[in-house]
Amino acid sequence: MYFAALLARTEDGWEASDTELDDVETLTDLADLAREAAVDDDTVVAFIEQEDAWFGVIRVDGEDDPRVFLSNAAAAAKSSYGAMLTDELLGREEDDAADDLDSLDLDGTEDGEPDPGPDDNVDDDTLEAVNGSDGPPRGPLGDAALLADLGVSEKELLALDTDALGTIADSLGCTEVLEAVR
Repeated sequence: MYFAALLARTEDGWEASDTELDDVETLTDLADLAREAAVDDDTVVAFIEQEDAWFGVIRVDGEDDPRVFLSNAAAAAKSSYGAMLTDELLGREEDDAADDLDSLDLDGTEDGEPDPGPDDNVDDDTLEAVNGSDGPPRGPLGDAALLADLGVSEKELLALDTDALGTIADSLGCTEVLEAVR
C-alpha cells in the first residue's frame, strides 16, 4: 500500500494535498503533477511511501529537472512506482525492461549449468552474479542533499528509516499539514 502526498511551499508555509498516482507512469508525469500543485512556481516536495519498505522524496522547483531520493532502491524497484523512480535514477529506458526479458535464459540453465535451487543456500548477491543482473543497489539512491536548504541535511536524510515522512515534515515545519492528508 502506498501513501503519496504533495507539499507545495507558499508565502504562508506549506499546503499539502493527498495525491493519486494512478495516471503517473514516468518521473515526468510526477513532476507535471507537482508543478500543477505549485504556487508561483515555488518548491513542491512529493512524498511516496510504501508501508515500511521504502520512501521516496521528489523535489520540483519551477521548471528545473526534478530531484529524487529513494531510501532503499532495491526495495523500491520491487514496486511499480519505486521501479519507475529507480529506473530513472539509474538511467534505464522503458525498453530496457523488455531487453532484460529478451536476454534471460528461460530454460533454467546458464552456460549449461543449472540455476541454484531453493535448497542450495545461495544469497541474493550470488544469484545476481549467476543471473547476470546488476539490479539497483541496496540502500539509498539519488540526491540525498535535495532537502538541505529546507532543513533536512544529507546526513539526516540518509539516517531516516521508520516514519521518515513524519520526521521530514517536522523539519519542514508542516507536520500538521501532512498529517491532515495522511
